[in-house]
Amino acid sequence: MFLTVALVLLSGGPLAIAVASLSAIGHRWVDILAQFVGPAAVGAGLLVATALVLRLRAATVATGLVGFIVMVAGSPQWFPTKGWPADGPGFTLYSANLFVQNADLPAIGTSIRQANADVVVLMEVGDAARPGLDTVLAAYPHRIVTPRRAGGAGPSVFVIASRWPLTERRIELMYMFAIAGEVQTPAGPVTVAGVHLTRPWPYQEQWGQILQTQDLIDWLATVDGPVVVAGDFNSVSSARIGRMLRRETGLVAAPGWPGTWPSALPAWAGITIDQVYRSPELAVVERRLGRPNGSDHRPVVTRFVKAQTPPAA
Repeated sequence: MFLTVALVLLSGGPLAIAVASLSAIGHRWVDILAQFVGPAAVGAGLLVATALVLRLRAATVATGLVGFIVMVAGSPQWFPTKGWPADGPGFTLYSANLFVQNADLPAIGTSIRQANADVVVLMEVGDAARPGLDTVLAAYPHRIVTPRRAGGAGPSVFVIASRWPLTERRIELMYMFAIAGEVQTPAGPVTVAGVHLTRPWPYQEQWGQILQTQDLIDWLATVDGPVVVAGDFNSVSSARIGRMLRRETGLVAAPGWPGTWPSALPAWAGITIDQVYRSPELAVVERRLGRPNGSDHRPVVTRFVKAQTPPAA
């Protein structure tokens, strides 16, 4: 009896997180809980497994129900629509928050080479890694590099590098770090943006992420044609920031599992705050994690093709 009660009580944590996510309430306290659906799923799974091993029928039913609710809460983040891929060429994008103090150029170079991407988006390239950009990006002759900018964890630049012709696009977001360019991909011209939102409350001001996201939404309204926005959103796609983007822009997040942060944890236990959003003109055919690059974030490798209207049922 004691073990059954203990397991049921422990299920309260994952259940609270799942309810916060399902509620779609944008209050800062609820939003903080909604970020941890991934770890909640791991915890719920462990509780179910424990109940099964101990042959506690009531606990198995209770923890199993909580596990189901957590999976429902996480499904918009983990299993979003990928679009209906059309025949034809595509392109692969590698996006990563390198972490401003990361000086592991061999790891960065190996990670990028192994991904074999067509377009590379890098955030938080600090002073330690910046001198090695020509080496790690040798296969990408077309590049945009922002001016060195202080703030955040330290001075850094953002980079978009491409195998294909690349034209810089003006993106001046008042409250956030960002970079953008139009890439002449094999699938046609695509606007690619890299962004980095501030940390959520209580680590930063409670309206910080919301103001930054609205600024990004306003910029996206000026962009025509297919668009991909990749970066460190400091929020999972099923929380309030992702809901804002979906509601106001129609962008769709790539699948958010396994998790990207922190890289010190196994990916299945992490949370996906490093997002890749696409406009409906594109379909995702693959989303995977790249090789570790020395950062506290895992890189994301995403492949896109043109989307078509799905056939009638």
